[in-house]
Amino acid sequence: MKPRVLVCCNTRVRNEYLVGEALARLEQLADWQWLASEGTSTRPGVWGGPSEDAADTTRLLAKLAEGYDALVVCHGSPYVDAQVFAAAPRLKFVGELEGDRFANRIDVEAAARRGIRVVDTTHGSSLPVAEWALALMLIGLRNAGEQFRRLVRGDEFRRSRDDPGFRLGELTGRRVGLIGLGHIGRRLVELLQPFDCSIVAYDPYVSKELAHALHVGLGPLERVMSDTEIVVCTAPLTPRTHRMLGAPELDLLQPDAVFVNVSRGAIVDPDAMIARAGRGDIRVCLDVFDPEPIPAGSPIRDLPNVFLSPHIAGVTAACGPRFFSFMVDELERFLGGYETLYDITSVTLANRRGALLPT
Repeated sequence: MKPRVLVCCNTRVRNEYLVGEALARLEQLADWQWLASEGTSTRPGVWGGPSEDAADTTRLLAKLAEGYDALVVCHGSPYVDAQVFAAAPRLKFVGELEGDRFANRIDVEAAARRGIRVVDTTHGSSLPVAEWALALMLIGLRNAGEQFRRLVRGDEFRRSRDDPGFRLGELTGRRVGLIGLGHIGRRLVELLQPFDCSIVAYDPYVSKELAHALHVGLGPLERVMSDTEIVVCTAPLTPRTHRMLGAPELDLLQPDAVFVNVSRGAIVDPDAMIARAGRGDIRVCLDVFDPEPIPAGSPIRDLPNVFLSPHIAGVTAACGPRFFSFMVDELERFLGGYETLYDITSVTLANRRGALLPT
């Protein structure tokens, strides 16, 4: 008998994410059903759910009582907690397609108490974020933002040996600093391999063994900011990282450095960022800012050494189906008796809650 898998999400996710080869693989692997759940959340700071409609919870409890081995949830699903687990004695696996690295849709501790594996495939959007980070690094190195501004203003076409894009425009062999070595940072490390960069990262949640396997050095934030030529922020926004980069940290950037942020704008103090970029001796490439959208009168919009994009790094049509494809990979591993790769663990939760790990 095939295992039984229940997918609980809204109609948009069902139609846009559960498609293609991954859906075919799931149909080969398991008997699966979709439970439509269209609820939303009004909780501040919680993106994408969970549903606060009690009727959605009632429907989920009744459906799980029919007997399922795995539950996959996404936008529209109610909160998956102890009462849900109690209604599903066969349940051994819960997966979140998108958005639960902060445990907003699943009670991870309650799942652990019942021996239920919890995985998350939000990092399906990390791939394009890493690609855009690489692109912004190159744009910054070539001072392409300022060159573009000159061209669209109709200025005379010229190239100068004094331009930092001429003096320092190549990525090969550069010293790169990463703030955060999660899924985005690790993918960026892969993309940087052909450029023979030396890479050092600040991430208190990453083991020395993982960094060694990636050929990445680890160091304190101050050294990452001061000792590298390109600094890329890929850290999650947590209570610990909010405004982590202020004037003292940004002042550590070397003259001619490139600073890239593809994570969350609130990690950086916006006034300090404007002041540091306004000195004109570094190049800044931002996909995110605080607030968003950037106010029309913000000075950051007009600085010639600043390149801006409107939080597009992780927004591509391929991401939704990739979330689901990664989840089917995890189901294949788990149901086949292998270890899953993308577990939400105590370390994951500590990171997202801004808690210090025990030493």
